Amino acid sequence: MIKLGNLTYQELKEKFRIKSPWDMIIIFILNILIAIPVFIIAHQNLITLDWAHHIDRILLFIIILIAIQLVLRALRRVTLISIILYFIILGFGTLSGKYGFRSVFEDYRSMIYTMNEDPFPQDIIISKLLPFPNKSKILDAVEYQNPKIRNFALMSINKHFKNTKGYYDHWTIIQSFAIFKEINSHWNYVSDPKGHDYIAKATESLKYLSGDCDDHSIFMAACIKSIGGTTRLIHTKGHIYPELLIGTKKELEQINYLIKKVLFPKESKNKPINYHIDERGNIWLNLDYTAKYPGGPFMNEEILGALTLD
Repeated sequence: MIKLGNLTYQELKEKFRIKSPWDMIIIFILNILIAIPVFIIAHQNLITLDWAHHIDRILLFIIILIAIQLVLRALRRVTLISIILYFIILGFGTLSGKYGFRSVFEDYRSMIYTMNEDPFPQDIIISKLLPFPNKSKILDAVEYQNPKIRNFALMSINKHFKNTKGYYDHWTIIQSFAIFKEINSHWNYVSDPKGHDYIAKATESLKYLSGDCDDHSIFMAACIKSIGGTTRLIHTKGHIYPELLIGTKKELEQINYLIKKVLFPKESKNKPINYHIDERGNIWLNLDYTAKYPGGPFMNEEILGALTLD
């Protein structure tokens, strides 16, 4: 017979055994605690079916819940050990900066919010892709390495959302939203000379925060690119506007929560988060000067060209 110190294995197992009905209650609570992070990880890595009313997500959670319940019931004699292991694993993730208690809470909260407040995918209407107008001039005008542009970006970041806690995986996006807020709060639309398409460099627009749509787009793109963000310029009929790369639809869940509940709650109240999906499945949010919050409504749905500034 196996002995650990003065206790046999049977005596040790009996010592950790929790009597009925508390064993079933603890098993159910432990099931919920384990099922939530398992469900979030599965949801983030499996293909999203996008069924109506999120039935696919509900079924996935129920299947995970049943499977874990069966495993825990089979191991109910070591329920206490299972609880200790669960908290050790998440505790280690929290201390090491990996997937821990806070990550579980943030992911679950963002996912549940998105199920109630779905972002709105805009259909891209493309009649005929054309060469991007003034492409070489625009690329030259995006002076993201200029110290003045970088300093303006840093000023914006220190002015807005500096004390936002958590969301470290999306910190560059949060800082890009700070730049968006600073520019769009002060931008003054000024038309080009009649009959001429004037392309202002980013440092020109910096002086007065004024210009037309292409000047705004160039300036916004330069500032965001100077802090490591990725933008693209969208050309529509008579208009150009910038979009910010968010990532996948799974990442959009947290960004959706951030915009509507943390960073732009007043501006986005009862309004949808609009976005485009490119051919690779990447999400892009509108940062036009007409938008009061990232993902605001598009001025024109017809796209004639796109210029990615990566």
